[in-house]
Amino acid sequence: KEERIVVLETENAVLHLKLAEYQGLAGRSTNEVLQLYAAHGQQMKFQRSSVVTQLHGAIKKRLKQDLKSLHSFALELSKDFQRQSKTCLYQVLAAVQGIQLQNEAMQMFQIKAFDLEQSLQEVTERYEKEKQKRKALHNSLIELRGNIRVHCRIRPLLPFDDAAGHSQDRQRNFSEKVAYAADDETVLVKCSRPGHASVNKTFQFERVYNDLESQDAVFADVAPLLTSLLDGYNVCIMAYGQTGSGKTYTMLGPQLEGNLAFAIEEESELGIIPRATQEVFRLISEKPPGSYWVEVSVVEVYNNEIFDLLAKDSCGKVFGVKRDVVTTREGKSDVPLLTHETVENASEFLHLVNKGLQLRVTHPTLVHAHSSRSHLVVTLTITTVVFGDNFGTLWEDEQTSQRLNKEASFTFPQKMRDNKSTSSSRASSPVQLEATEKMKQVKTRLQLVDLAGSECVGMSGVTGAALRETSFINRSLSALADVLGAIAEQRAHVPYRNSKLTHLLQDSVGGDAKLLVMLCISPGQKYLTESMQSLGFGTRARQVQRGQVKKKNFPVPSKGK
Repeated sequence: KEERIVVLETENAVLHLKLAEYQGLAGRSTNEVLQLYAAHGQQMKFQRSSVVTQLHGAIKKRLKQDLKSLHSFALELSKDFQRQSKTCLYQVLAAVQGIQLQNEAMQMFQIKAFDLEQSLQEVTERYEKEKQKRKALHNSLIELRGNIRVHCRIRPLLPFDDAAGHSQDRQRNFSEKVAYAADDETVLVKCSRPGHASVNKTFQFERVYNDLESQDAVFADVAPLLTSLLDGYNVCIMAYGQTGSGKTYTMLGPQLEGNLAFAIEEESELGIIPRATQEVFRLISEKPPGSYWVEVSVVEVYNNEIFDLLAKDSCGKVFGVKRDVVTTREGKSDVPLLTHETVENASEFLHLVNKGLQLRVTHPTLVHAHSSRSHLVVTLTITTVVFGDNFGTLWEDEQTSQRLNKEASFTFPQKMRDNKSTSSSRASSPVQLEATEKMKQVKTRLQLVDLAGSECVGMSGVTGAALRETSFINRSLSALADVLGAIAEQRAHVPYRNSKLTHLLQDSVGGDAKLLVMLCISPGQKYLTESMQSLGFGTRARQVQRGQVKKKNFPVPSKGK
């Protein structure tokens, strides 16, 4: 064991020596490692420094290039900005100069506008004065031509003129033309009797139409009267003549199965009634809106009785109802309970006239297959709304203003009363109420009359009820002649009430009213007697001007009628 211990101690000492040797070697290795690490660190540092230097150089070079490019771009941008700035500056300067010029022009325009407004006001005042002068001159012209004017229209020969209707002297050619238009104002009639020399008679009228003149030419001479209607005068246009002379054609135009022909291709054939209505609405359209409205009534005078052709029964169907005509306290004619329909255009008016025409009494005779047995009276009532303060300025003519002031009514139709009551309820100031109360309405009438034709019983061949109708027709036409005769002779009493026809037309015949009588003449030999009677009536009627007439009896239908 001791030997073993010695051996082990010896080995332990050897091991300690080796350990110390190894420890020395390890220390030296550590130093070498540290030196190598330090050298490696220095080498890595050197390498890093070299890369950084290269990167720095590259970056610096790139930055220089970028800065150079940026500087070039900045220079270009600066130059471009300078150019654009100069351009914009020039534009701004031009705009400023333009605005200054526009301001100067605006000031000039304002001055001109002010001058124009003043000129417009002056022109408007002058226009109003000239308009009043025009109204006065127009009325004076109508008066110079005659408040009662007579035109004569000679129809062409028609196929039924050859029909047998004359019982005496069958040897004579009764379809021979004996009435001619010598010129625009003269009718020439060849009067001949068996065994006597032919005698030519002439009749003068304001206008004569030959058998070739159109409906347009006829209405062209009628239209000026409608201006007087809106100037505050009653106007009456009536067609007078024997049966079959073209009165209904002249007043209404062609009729197909009792209806007016309203097709576009037939417009050139429309008569005075539809054309006058179109003209009235055209004239109204030129006026301030709401200042005028139009009502229409259609009546016939049949056997000296007045029938309302627009009256409706409980089912709404139109049928003729007998009415009566009275004289009001103001001396005006009026038909109580007469149907008045408000219309806003010519189409509505013609529709109502068509309804009335379907009820008009006709009867065939030997002279005419569709002879009208009644007088048709179509009345357009024009209501003008004016304010009291402006009433005198609308009609500056003293007589007209006084007459219209008497006729001005303070009663309004239902529609206007409703509007008036509504506005009154809403009006909160006395000024509004006073303005509402100052409103007035003035009514003027346009009466369009298609008279029944005067007849010779021997020629028409009527009997029974038709004979009675003929008697009433001729008596009413005689009453019309009496009225015109009384006006011509300036009698104190004018017999308007001798007939329902003249009583109905009282406001449009005589006084300041304008009357146009359209004489319709048949040119054939067999109608010579009737034509002469109509021409005599027209000759006397046109003399009713300011009382400058001699006392003569009006020609009336002969005793054999």
